[in-house]
Amino acid sequence: MTHAHRQRGYTLLEVIIAFGVLAIALTILLGILSGATQQVRWSEDAGRAALNAESLLDQTGVGAPLEAGHTEGVFEGGRYRWTLDVAPWKDPTAPPSTEQPIDPGAPQMYSLDLQVQWGQGRPRERLQLQSLRLATPSAIEPVAP
Repeated sequence: MTHAHRQRGYTLLEVIIAFGVLAIALTILLGILSGATQQVRWSEDAGRAALNAESLLDQTGVGAPLEAGHTEGVFEGGRYRWTLDVAPWKDPTAPPSTEQPIDPGAPQMYSLDLQVQWGQGRPRERLQLQSLRLATPSAIEPVAP
């Protein structure tokens, strides 16, 4: 009585299919990790841009009178570029025909528009902050008699 002894194990085809499935799974996993790394990098850059922008807005008009105009500069050795536009604020709800005389000694409201850009791509990443600032005149010109 001889029974055919059958070998147990994996065939070459099953091993090749298993390696193929493993390769596909690793490719997908690496793609997910790469995307997560890019998101972390973007989040760090955006956070640093926000901190620098808030710091610049906090310093604007401190130590020097606030004046209307356009200024530009860089943070962190050129990694972030910024532009700041300062203009007298106009109430958008006020009718245009109600021009009233302005007291030259009265405080004036200014609109600050700050844009920060960073990154290598086109278009570059951008953060925009807007604020209002009340400024008192630094020197009141005497009125001639």
